[in-house]
Amino acid sequence: MSISCTRNFFERFCVEEYNTDTIKQSSFLSADLLPSLGARINQSTKLRKHIISPFNPKYRAWEMWLVLLVIYSAWICPFEFAFNTYKKDSIFIVDNILNGFFAIDIVLTFFVAYLDTHSYLLVDNPKKITIRYLSTWFAFDVCSTAPFQPLSLLFNYNGSELGFRILSMLRLWRLRRVSSLFARLEKDIRFNYFWIRCTKLISVTLFAVHCAGCFNYLIADRYPNPRKTWIGDVYPDFKKASLWDRYVTALYWSITTLTTTGYGDLHPENPREMLFDIFFMMFNLGLTAYLIGNMTNLVVHWTSRTRSFRDTVIAASEFASRNQLPHEIEDQMLSHICLKFKTEGLKQQETLNNLPKAIRSSIANYLFFPIVQNVYLFQEVSRDFLFQLVSDIDAEYFPPKEDIVLQNEAPTDLYILVSGSVDFTDYIDGQDKIQGKAVVGDMFGEIGVLCYRPQPFTVKTTELSQILRISRTSLMSAMHAHAEDGRVIMNNLLKKLRGQQSIAIEDTHNDQRERNFQGMGWEEWIESRKDGNGLDVTESTSKNGEKAIMEGDTEMVKKLLKPCRGKDKRVTIHMLSQEKDISQRHNRKLVLLPTSIEELLIIAGEKFGGCSFTKITNADNAEIDDLDVIWDGDHLFFH
Repeated sequence: MSISCTRNFFERFCVEEYNTDTIKQSSFLSADLLPSLGARINQSTKLRKHIISPFNPKYRAWEMWLVLLVIYSAWICPFEFAFNTYKKDSIFIVDNILNGFFAIDIVLTFFVAYLDTHSYLLVDNPKKITIRYLSTWFAFDVCSTAPFQPLSLLFNYNGSELGFRILSMLRLWRLRRVSSLFARLEKDIRFNYFWIRCTKLISVTLFAVHCAGCFNYLIADRYPNPRKTWIGDVYPDFKKASLWDRYVTALYWSITTLTTTGYGDLHPENPREMLFDIFFMMFNLGLTAYLIGNMTNLVVHWTSRTRSFRDTVIAASEFASRNQLPHEIEDQMLSHICLKFKTEGLKQQETLNNLPKAIRSSIANYLFFPIVQNVYLFQEVSRDFLFQLVSDIDAEYFPPKEDIVLQNEAPTDLYILVSGSVDFTDYIDGQDKIQGKAVVGDMFGEIGVLCYRPQPFTVKTTELSQILRISRTSLMSAMHAHAEDGRVIMNNLLKKLRGQQSIAIEDTHNDQRERNFQGMGWEEWIESRKDGNGLDVTESTSKNGEKAIMEGDTEMVKKLLKPCRGKDKRVTIHMLSQEKDISQRHNRKLVLLPTSIEELLIIAGEKFGGCSFTKITNADNAEIDDLDVIWDGDHLFFH
């Protein structure tokens, strides 16, 4: 039964189903760095010849084999350091065979692709792989693999043996593989997190006990007077005792000291041993705190964040399976959850939400103003317009191969690419065909938002990307407040569509109430251009107008943008202004905006049972003394 369980464990760990044709349940959380952003996508990437994918099942099996060799090295290094003198025996042969395996792994590492820390895509460039390895772990791996044991046999002068023993302890550097293994298993939902964590804590404790016992025995073994040592006081001729007896005695001392039992039968007898005991007991304080803290966290809190992440992943996987979603959509769901798990520790959005609006605006202005200012759509607009716009911008991260905008979806936002890259794809003849590519500083989604038409392309990331999202509501609100900037923005869009050809937009009416995009949105503006019979008063319908903008029809655009008289403004009036949430204000009336402040005060008094009001404020508690600053749909509060 135990053999079957062990075999099942290795199969679950090593198999990384990365078949590019029929992808099933991939272990996307078993890679390093992130809990694998779109690991299934990385696995399906075709690498260069002679380059090995880190997700390859054979390479995973090789890594697992090396971990087993590391466990042996972690035990034998302190043991040989304390108890064995180097000689040509079976342990000597086994050690050199192990060194040969790790030497092969050093060579193999030069041909293994790695995940880039910025794009989170596999890098298969041999030159980059070589430079990365030489500049990181290469020197340490070589030192931990060098055959110091054979070299020690070539030197017979006094003191050389201890020096080579110390150098051989560099093999403990290989323990980083075990640490990486546990870090990977803790995030792998195929394994129980509690038992993985307990196994790690037990392993750390046993390794500490083993090393402390070996080091303490070495101090006694090399002390000039063997009887004046912690073990010589109990066993005067301990050097003649069997290796097993000496090793068990050393472990016994280490465990009684670690657990603070202290029977008193084994205790330091000379200053060297006293100093070592002092440092070991101080180390035990930290180790005990580490163990107790972790066990408390497991039992009481059960590592809520990781568990919540795992539950979210499981729920998403079950949702995709239950609804038979395509594998591509399931990959995007899991990749988004993984990226959120990695970045939620930064708590950026939570930090901003807890700050006052003025501070949030200052931060947004500092971070986003230079980026938005350089976008073609906002060239030559006023600084006030940009400041109002950036205050409502949201920054978001998207993992590779995730859809940002879907073709033909309703236009609700436009986007600015801060880092990374995206592809524009069009669904033609049953296939997605790439029509273009956006790089850092480009904008997309603006055609759908400004023309109020379905999005013309699907936009998908090609690497980890940071994107600024501007809602249509925020943009239209800013354009309402800055009518001249609104015309500049439309002119910039037409320049883009016409290949930088300038189109002048005439303003033939000075009456501010008759400006088309100042008092209403683009959708309402199109509706307002119809007569009583529902016919468009221009030479084209709104559909033709949208087509004219897309095709760059200058004359038609001028007709569409020509100011016309809009509908009467409708406003919501409130008698109570102390309530902060508009949705909770029940005592309110919807009225048409009159021609003067005095008439508006009279209407409010009649609506609210003959009350006498003297002041009007908006939702921001700013006093209003001019009707020109009131827009359609505003909420007004009477005092």
